[in-house]
Amino acid sequence: MNKHIEEALDIFRLQDAGYARAERYYDGQHDLRFASDQFENTFGALFREFALNLCPVVCDAVRDKLRIVAFGVDGVSPKSQVQGPRSASGHPDEKMHASRATPLKDAVARTPVVRSDTRQIWQSNRGALLAGDIHKEALKTGDAYALVWPDENGVPRIYPNRARSVAVVYDDERPGEIVRAAKVWRDAAKHVRLNMYYADRIERYISRNTAELTYPDAGGFEPLTRRNAGSLPAYSSDNTQAGSLRSDDVIPNPYGRVPVFHFANNADLGAPGRSELADAIPIQDGLNKSVLDMLVAMEFSAFRQRWVAGIEIKYDDAGKPIPPFKAGVDHLWIAEDSSARFGDLDAAELDQFLKVKDSFRVDIASVTGTPLHYFLQNTQGFPSGESLKRAESRFIAKVRDRQESFGQVWAEVMEFALRIQGIPDVGLITEWEDPAPASERELLENLILKKQLGLTSEKALIEAGYGAEDVKNILATENTEDTEKYTI
Repeated sequence: MNKHIEEALDIFRLQDAGYARAERYYDGQHDLRFASDQFENTFGALFREFALNLCPVVCDAVRDKLRIVAFGVDGVSPKSQVQGPRSASGHPDEKMHASRATPLKDAVARTPVVRSDTRQIWQSNRGALLAGDIHKEALKTGDAYALVWPDENGVPRIYPNRARSVAVVYDDERPGEIVRAAKVWRDAAKHVRLNMYYADRIERYISRNTAELTYPDAGGFEPLTRRNAGSLPAYSSDNTQAGSLRSDDVIPNPYGRVPVFHFANNADLGAPGRSELADAIPIQDGLNKSVLDMLVAMEFSAFRQRWVAGIEIKYDDAGKPIPPFKAGVDHLWIAEDSSARFGDLDAAELDQFLKVKDSFRVDIASVTGTPLHYFLQNTQGFPSGESLKRAESRFIAKVRDRQESFGQVWAEVMEFALRIQGIPDVGLITEWEDPAPASERELLENLILKKQLGLTSEKALIEAGYGAEDVKNILATENTEDTEKYTI
């Protein structure tokens, strides 16, 4: 029995329930709670599909702020990373590499080529959509994975993978370094496919028997060959091989590292990630419970209950009282006894349910660090810009933390893709869109302050976003106006 296969299967079994729960709550499939079994029997079927789902807001609010702009060369200022000359083959001129430049100068020289290649890889893999899917999975379940491998043309491809289909093992001696990974899925014939990824090879297995609900034990797998591959296409969808399906079960990995990359959300070093919904789910259950209680109360108090006193009650043969009146909008209650009294019961107050419901929204915002105005509609008008900044300070800090952790992994992904493309030993940094950009008004006010401190008009216009030709025309116009003023 392969111990690594058994180890991977144990990880899949251990983490599957947690991933499934996070996915269900994100999709609005919640575990509803009722005050009693009688209420559940009466209203369970009616409200089975009900959920006031706030879980997507917690994840999507962060994902909307995670936008990758580009990849730069580590150690080089972004202002120095400008386009430079390329050789006819598209790679840097040989003289550039032959020169005895300092590491910084060499990095600056390679920057235009590296930025161009990373941009090409990113666009060919539809990087913006790819990153959005991976970030959503990582925020929702706590983990997401990217598998990088060349296609049949040798072009690096980035394949996003769900948390439930991939497991990784970290090195105890070097925390943070993946020593092996596994990917599992079911093919069209209901056989379980399993790939083991190492730094020097990829092993492929298939289950001897079909399995629909559970994974077989490690002994139930055998190496994948043409004989047991069945009707798999020539280019397999397991994304682990360039070209046609091999007849052997081992694929060499010439790149020297495991081609699987782990996006762990809010995780400790070398540990699984933590879902953004982990703290929100219990409060979401309470919110659903409060809304269900309100709906049940509305059901019972929708028809106002009326009462009568001072009349004679008749009984049937079984000794049970016979209702003297039939309630309804088309029925009038009349009593012969002049001492009879009629009345009705007060309607149920629903304001308390609304207050409880809103308090759960506040609690979700508090434990997840999501701004409260994402959950509550502000009926008193929108707050000012400064108020919003203060309200979102904790949220922006969380976004920047996710940018830092995910950015390290994205840099490794692109470094590996460049290695496949024949550009090794490149250190990259991920450049993100600012999650809290300054408004145009703030930018211009800052430029005015800088000019008061001595910033030239030319540099101020450049910082304001004007092009070189526009700056030249504006300055020429200013000089002409100044000349005319003094002439007059």
